[in-house]
Amino acid sequence: MTSILGRDTARPITPHSILVEQLQKTLRIAEQSNIPLEILTSLRQALQLAAGLDPYLDDCTTSESAALTALAQKTSKEDWSKRFSDGETVRQLEQEMLSGHLEGQTLKMFVYMTKAKRILEVGMFTGYSALAMAEALPADGRLIACEVDSYVAEFAQTCFQESPHGDKIVVEVAPALETLHKLAAKKEAFDLIFIDADKKEYVEYFQMILDSHLLAPDGLICVDNTLLQGQVYLPSEQRTANGEAIAQFNRIVAGDPRVEQVLLPIRDGLTLIRRLV
Repeated sequence: MTSILGRDTARPITPHSILVEQLQKTLRIAEQSNIPLEILTSLRQALQLAAGLDPYLDDCTTSESAALTALAQKTSKEDWSKRFSDGETVRQLEQEMLSGHLEGQTLKMFVYMTKAKRILEVGMFTGYSALAMAEALPADGRLIACEVDSYVAEFAQTCFQESPHGDKIVVEVAPALETLHKLAAKKEAFDLIFIDADKKEYVEYFQMILDSHLLAPDGLICVDNTLLQGQVYLPSEQRTANGEAIAQFNRIVAGDPRVEQVLLPIRDGLTLIRRLV
C-alpha cells in the first residue's frame, strides 16, 4: 500500500502537482469557451500525461512498511491548524510537511547504497523520513533527528514505538543550529545527513556541516524542497521569503568548489551533495 499522502494531499505543494492543478483549471476554462477541438484535445492529453505521473511513480515504487503507513495516516488525521512556537517564532504545521512514500523510499535506498550507519536528520516533523531511513540502518546504526517542536517530537516518538526500527532513532528537541553546534563540539560525524528544516537557515546548515566536519569522508548530504514549488526558477517577484532563501541556497551550493551536487525532481526537489575536498 502506498502512503495516503502520496496521492491525496490537501493541496498541491510540488512543481508537478501545481502544474497538474493549473492544467485542470485551464482545461475547465477552455471547455467553457469557444476553443477549437484540436486545442481542447491537446490540453486533455497534456493533463492526462501530467496527472498520471505521480500515481505511476507510487505504483512502481516498493510499498512502504505498515509502520510508515500508520504514521502517515496518523499525521493526516491530526489537527495541524494549531500553531506551535519554537520560543522565538511561530510556525504553521501542516500534513504536507510529511516526506511521503516516494521520497521516503528514495532516502531509504540512499541509506542502503551508502551503507550508512550514522545519520543526521535536520528537521523531523512527524518522523516519516526518519523512520524510513532507520528501516535501512543496520541493527547497530543510529539516527539523530533534530526537531524544534516538543509536541511534534512526542507525536513522532509515539509512532516510532510501533516499529521494530524505532529504537535506532534519537530525537534532539531544540533549534537545529543549536543541536548542530552541540554535535560538532562532540566531534560527531555522519555518513548521511538529511536537511528538511527552516528554509531560511539552509545556508547556515550547509556551511556549518562542512566547516565543522559533521559530514564523514565520502558522506552524502540530501536536501529537501530545493525546487520549492517551482519558485526557484520562476521570476524573483513570484517568490516567497522561503522561495528566495532556497534559490540563494541553490546558488551557493552550485558555486562552492568544495562540493559537487545534483538536483533531482523528486517531490519538491531533492539535492544530493558530495564533498570533494
